[in-house]
Amino acid sequence: MRARIAPAGATAAVLRRLRAICMALPDAQEKISHGEPTWFAGKGKVFAMFDDHHHGAPHVSVWLPAPPGAQAVLIANDPKRFWRPPYLGHRGWIAVMLDAKPNWDLVADLIEQGYRMVATARLVARLDAAESR
Repeated sequence: MRARIAPAGATAAVLRRLRAICMALPDAQEKISHGEPTWFAGKGKVFAMFDDHHHGAPHVSVWLPAPPGAQAVLIANDPKRFWRPPYLGHRGWIAVMLDAKPNWDLVADLIEQGYRMVATARLVARLDAAESR
């Protein structure tokens, strides 16, 4: 499967907004992984994965690590916007629909939570310091 690094139209606008949220976090790194833009906390773990209809998915979305129990609550409260993504859902990750008027404040909060889950203590401290200013 060939990577679609530069999507067009509405998907490109969604990716630009998602990228801005992710890259605002301390030492965020973007790389292509599994054919899609993926964000890493420094040189560490993944905190967000873009999904542009990957493997025939019905929506453009972002996949995020979530705190224990969050996946079930989000899906139960809004199953049209949140679902258990393949491959990572069994680890508690959540998929968030981005192609139908997402609540970008909520998306940003969920991205930050995911970042905090995987980032080093040093990076979390930098984020806390930036937020306290």
